[in-house]
Amino acid sequence: MYLNCHTYHSLRYGTIPSNELIELAVGFDVTAMALTDINTVTGIYDFVKNCEALNIKPLVGIDFRNHCRQLYVGLAKNNEGIAEMNLLLTRHNLDGIMLPYIAPQFENVFIIYPLDNVPAELQENEFIGITADQLTKLYNPELKSRMYKMVVLQTVTYRTKKEYNLHKILRAIDLNIIGTKLTQADYCKVSDVMIPVDDLVSKFSDYPVILQNTRNLIENCNFKYEFGVPQNKKHYKANKKEDIELLARLAHEGMVRRYGKNNTEALKRVEKELKVIDELEFSGYFLITWDIVQYSMRQGFLHIGRGSGANSIIAYCLEITDICPLELDLYFERFLNLNRKTPPDFDIDWSWQERDTILKYIFEKYGADRVAFCGTNVEFKHKSIFREVGKVFGLPKQELDQLAKNPMAKHHKNEVVNMVQQYGSMLLKYPNQRSMHSCGIIISEKPITNYSALELPPKGFPIVQFDMHTAEDIGFDKFDILSQRGIGHIDDTVKLIKKNKKITVDIRDTSISKDEAQCNEWLSRGKTIGCFYIESPAMRGLLRRLKCDNYKVLVAASSIIRPGVAQSGMMKEYIFRHNHPEKFEYFHEVFREQLGETYGIMVYQEDVIKIALHYGGLPAADGDILRRAMSGKGRSKEALQRVKDNFFASCAKQGHPLQLSHEIYRQIESFAGYSFCKAHSASYAVESYQSLYLKVNYPIEFMTAVINNFGGFYRTEVYVHEARMSGAKIHNPCVNKSDEQTTVYGRNIYLGFQHLKSLQEKAMNVIVSERNENGPYLSLEDFINRVPIGIEAIQTLIFIDAFRFTGKQKNELLIIARLILINFKPENRNLMLLQEPIKEYKLPVLERSVFEDAFDEIELLGFPVSVTPFNLLQTSFRGDVMAKDLTKHHKKNVRMLAYLIARKHVPTKRGEMFFGTWIDAQGEFFDTAHFADCLAKYPFQGGGCYLLLGQVEVDYHFPTITISKMAKMPFIADPRYGITDERRFHTQQNIREDVSMTHREPYPQEHEYSMPRYKMSQ
Repeated sequence: MYLNCHTYHSLRYGTIPSNELIELAVGFDVTAMALTDINTVTGIYDFVKNCEALNIKPLVGIDFRNHCRQLYVGLAKNNEGIAEMNLLLTRHNLDGIMLPYIAPQFENVFIIYPLDNVPAELQENEFIGITADQLTKLYNPELKSRMYKMVVLQTVTYRTKKEYNLHKILRAIDLNIIGTKLTQADYCKVSDVMIPVDDLVSKFSDYPVILQNTRNLIENCNFKYEFGVPQNKKHYKANKKEDIELLARLAHEGMVRRYGKNNTEALKRVEKELKVIDELEFSGYFLITWDIVQYSMRQGFLHIGRGSGANSIIAYCLEITDICPLELDLYFERFLNLNRKTPPDFDIDWSWQERDTILKYIFEKYGADRVAFCGTNVEFKHKSIFREVGKVFGLPKQELDQLAKNPMAKHHKNEVVNMVQQYGSMLLKYPNQRSMHSCGIIISEKPITNYSALELPPKGFPIVQFDMHTAEDIGFDKFDILSQRGIGHIDDTVKLIKKNKKITVDIRDTSISKDEAQCNEWLSRGKTIGCFYIESPAMRGLLRRLKCDNYKVLVAASSIIRPGVAQSGMMKEYIFRHNHPEKFEYFHEVFREQLGETYGIMVYQEDVIKIALHYGGLPAADGDILRRAMSGKGRSKEALQRVKDNFFASCAKQGHPLQLSHEIYRQIESFAGYSFCKAHSASYAVESYQSLYLKVNYPIEFMTAVINNFGGFYRTEVYVHEARMSGAKIHNPCVNKSDEQTTVYGRNIYLGFQHLKSLQEKAMNVIVSERNENGPYLSLEDFINRVPIGIEAIQTLIFIDAFRFTGKQKNELLIIARLILINFKPENRNLMLLQEPIKEYKLPVLERSVFEDAFDEIELLGFPVSVTPFNLLQTSFRGDVMAKDLTKHHKKNVRMLAYLIARKHVPTKRGEMFFGTWIDAQGEFFDTAHFADCLAKYPFQGGGCYLLLGQVEVDYHFPTITISKMAKMPFIADPRYGITDERRFHTQQNIREDVSMTHREPYPQEHEYSMPRYKMSQ
């Protein structure tokens, strides 16, 4: 009887989570029900699966609405019916047109009109929906005469009075109004709830024809879906035979290219993989991926293939990846095997600048009606919840900021705030809006609208209305087409080297980077600022602790830095064993056999699976459940609990000590969602080495590329500093040398106009295009004559010294600009080219402080260029110790003066702490630790220079200072202001710091996990 049920997928309208709607129906003895979320089919597949498991007949459809007004409810007679409705909704979403008030002629859909939108004539498949509250209207003869076309339309939107209030809050959020402004048309009726079926039937007992119509409609709706059947584009060529023949030919050609003609090990591996790929019918998937990569290479783009796909030698031979699985002993079964029930996917990265070109190719090559991105639900999160709910209750901005900024325990206590907290907590994890999955694309054999309506996010490509998990359930293998700034660094560096030095670097030849001695030496010293994945303070510290000087250790480091390994204590133990291999025992022989390469420490997802199978004796299927849980893809807590129970039972049967089994499973659990497969770590390590090779050999070009890609761990100022430390001379933007992006000429780097906060993009473009077309600017007058920008933009350029080629001081240039522009008429700009040069003005010499430029730079760029921040300090003290000498001062107190680069928040059981990253007056980096008791007395006070006092702790070659006192040091007064002007000390507040916050529970302390270091009794 329930033909119009909403879940919380009816965004900012429904209040019932999908699974709880079905639980509600079971409690009310419902045997058939329809999921008809508003303008979406997001939840229908989970709904069908869960209903069938509980012997409820699932009906699926869509509640079609323009804004809040209900037009009609569509119910699918069969699978073709969903396709018809999806097509209508897709046109509405993609073309931005209103839905028709009268439904189009559907062949496989039943339409139910609400009483206030009934057309004069009804088609055979169309009905009038009537609620129990509307039965009194049937005394109207005209309506009564149409009773034979009526069905029960009992809408379900909420469950309780509290949820009804939540529904109104959601509606106000959606309409961006305060709650008191809602009208009855904006929200659902009080009667839109589920009641026992018998009660609903009794309300219609005087109208048996309506009940019978409803039963007939339910009986004739038969949507069925065969889960697990592949729905992807089946073949790259015409059929399966042609696909495997092409794949085999390409694989053998690639094998010769990668390994030579006589490598029997590679040939054996290729033949083995081809057999499995053919049996599982994945040839088309490999070939489509190969086709995308080949297109990329033809365009001259750089790509990185990573993830478990790098376990495949065929992927290596097809140049999808650059990871040799033989070198790292990567087994193909981790990616694809005959027992695997879920599809694999390749993760491929491109530069953020080139990814859209790749996507455009995929959509055009494989058909816009066959290709779409996976969707994803953007949920209400802590900050957005309290801000949004607070708005509904009419709270002012200041209070909203406090609610969003602070945890609940620190909120003010009053009735309104209590309501905000109460309803905000209910919204946690509710979907707020749909968005595009960051990378997952599906390519379908049939039109995508057979499975989902499409939506178009504000920026991006069409998306389906379900997420990657549902895509997998209904038979789609996704292609992960990713972008990252690290590839942009590499790609742009190679182009700059060719332009600046006339040298062509084949960066895809990984042998030039992985085996270079100087790269390995820099790696061991953590000299990796700007390098993909290995530049963060934590990673640089890890590299130094390990004295990491080779590829295989870097592969391990790329994984042990992950939170799961760190949380379990395995990172700390790995560091110890790497530095002291003679001071530990394998606490069980299985760990020596399976994990000898990593000193018996579980580092990769594969390691966890190995131990679960070889120590715990679990079957392979349970190992796959563990793998999926570790990668964040496992959604079944019940299945994971069963695996845990089986693990301990199996360990006991094999006679393992319970204490050891508990410790091993503790380590396994800590990996959930936070570990890498080995191939993924290897892919990251290759890219890190490529970055490091370029940094070591072409540092100026590399740092320029990093600056231009805006995608590293640090802010631009840090990369400008690193470029200077690499031997570059840094110049402020210049109208005759700079482009929108930063440019390099030999060893000279000219910052790009894009770093000027107050200069608009249009102005940047016209400056560069005019110069390229008509030559360099000869003077300020010539610039004003040729470039149509206003006085504000000209002043910005003058203050940043962009006209220094004229030889005139800024003060003089400002006066000249204003004199010219007083009577300047833009319409005469072209005519002025024929006029006489503007006469020279004789202006008085204006004295200028050497530091004025630095303060101009801080104001316009956010950091000084002409001097270092240390030059602007009131004190000449530069510290008792320099960063390069810290390892000589273990356990000693030191005083240092340093410039703050970044700080990282870390929750601990003793309170909140921070790790700081600094540079000293010589430009060298070092790190500090600030515990809660110290921070209470000596907190961070924003960006700038600090005097630090603390004790040096050298941990495996890596020094950290545990701070006991610190104080921010004042800059000199800004000389651009008079001695009585309060603004003299305001400019230095523009100096930035990078702050990263951590939102997680504190890690356990060492005594709480006490990872065994010696063999345990058997």
